[in-house]
Amino acid sequence: MNSRKVPNSQTIVALLVAVLAFLIWSPVLHGCSGTSHDDAANEAQDRYPLSDQSVGELSRFAIAHSAIAGEQAANSRQLKHFRDAFRRIRSAYVYPLNDQQLIDAAIEGMRKTAAGSEPVTSTVLINSALDAMTASLDPHSVYLDPQELKEAELATTGEFGGLGIQVTRDDKSIRVISPIEDTPAERAGLKSGDLITHVDGLPVADMTLSQAVRKMRGEPGTSVRLGVKRDGKGAFEVSITRAIIAVRPIRWRVEDDIAYIRVANFNEKTSAALQDAMEKIDEQSGSSIHGIVLDLRNNPGGLFNQSLRVADAFLDDGVIVGLRGRDSTNSREFLARSGDIAEGRPMVVLINGGSASASEIVAAALQDHGRATVMGTRSFGKGSVQTVMRLPVEGALKLTTSLYYAPSGQLIQSQGVEPDIVLEGGETTRQTAREADLPGALPAAKTFQPRSKAKVNVRTCPSHGSDAKDQELSCAAAFLEAGSLDRFVRTLAAGPTG
Repeated sequence: MNSRKVPNSQTIVALLVAVLAFLIWSPVLHGCSGTSHDDAANEAQDRYPLSDQSVGELSRFAIAHSAIAGEQAANSRQLKHFRDAFRRIRSAYVYPLNDQQLIDAAIEGMRKTAAGSEPVTSTVLINSALDAMTASLDPHSVYLDPQELKEAELATTGEFGGLGIQVTRDDKSIRVISPIEDTPAERAGLKSGDLITHVDGLPVADMTLSQAVRKMRGEPGTSVRLGVKRDGKGAFEVSITRAIIAVRPIRWRVEDDIAYIRVANFNEKTSAALQDAMEKIDEQSGSSIHGIVLDLRNNPGGLFNQSLRVADAFLDDGVIVGLRGRDSTNSREFLARSGDIAEGRPMVVLINGGSASASEIVAAALQDHGRATVMGTRSFGKGSVQTVMRLPVEGALKLTTSLYYAPSGQLIQSQGVEPDIVLEGGETTRQTAREADLPGALPAAKTFQPRSKAKVNVRTCPSHGSDAKDQELSCAAAFLEAGSLDRFVRTLAAGPTG
């Protein structure tokens, strides 16, 4: 008697689906499909070749997709879309990657989506796979579907719809890096370091960053309820009305012969607005200005090229920042050109734990060249550069492709910029979680060079200007008025005079 089992109908169907998937996927993998490819697809295949192991892993993904998608399994366009993204990720990411781990994450993303109560299409499954695969890389690499790509492009212009917060993925929450100044999120009281645990009552624990952000987005004028946790306050809920957000990147004023320039965000308008601000400051006060405070507190960053222009505005020469990728073709240095719009006037740069990315490039460049004294608390430590790479079928990858280094050669990733003068006891100097605390964050350098020269309690600084409650700003003004670190420290130790 033959003991071998006869395949049942379900097994036969599964095998047929797997074979169908292979027939659909195989020509796409090897570029030998009878259908024509567009120029972008051919370029992708040439620039991002696949190893035999990679082809095998993609075949494994195709079989899993077929088993989960059912009647949608024959969607070769979406399978090609996944293939294109996979090619770019494994070839362009800042570090070499493990193909099996990438595909494992993608398959798990599809399974979680398919486990929901709603029926899913192949498009939804592939989007979920791409979300999960990019989420497995680091907190800042994401897949952008066509709508998200459009919104991301609008955001760089400084005018977009939403809440106005820069966020990243935490363990089981979404962490606020910083609310953008004068936006619904800031007016609602959200602060750097807050953890968003729920969106409209739904827990974000099992959501990717992209999924959580999608739920927070919506039409201007509509509201969203966020469940929030904050150190020292516990859990609470806040309702925020979405709005069209027109970010004003630069604010400025002159008081007591000190120019105060607040940089809220690095968008397409920032460097031009800075130039305009300095021209007006000179028109208003001229040579009477004896110091400048550049305030980068709670500035979550933005466009890389704008950080270069802002730093360059105050430097005459030297390296602004160095980028290093996985090979020499992704490594370069960016140099300052002659011309300091502040004409060598003394400067203080204010930073805190909400100063991230582009803010850190500017602070580190001005600090390393001795152009400014940096005050505040250690910055966030987001020292990676994301490149937006459009995909041939649709959407794009926002992928970490390099890390940036201060002019001194110090890696900023996961350790941030350390101030020359550490401020303690202020409203924005409270301890917050930083890049290094995020799950999956890229590691810091093994060596770190201490920079701080003094620690100051902000309560010892004399009040300055119209915003006397801003004690950190008062410390910056007092330092500029003192003219040196020794004189500044001695003045604070002596106490107020009168």
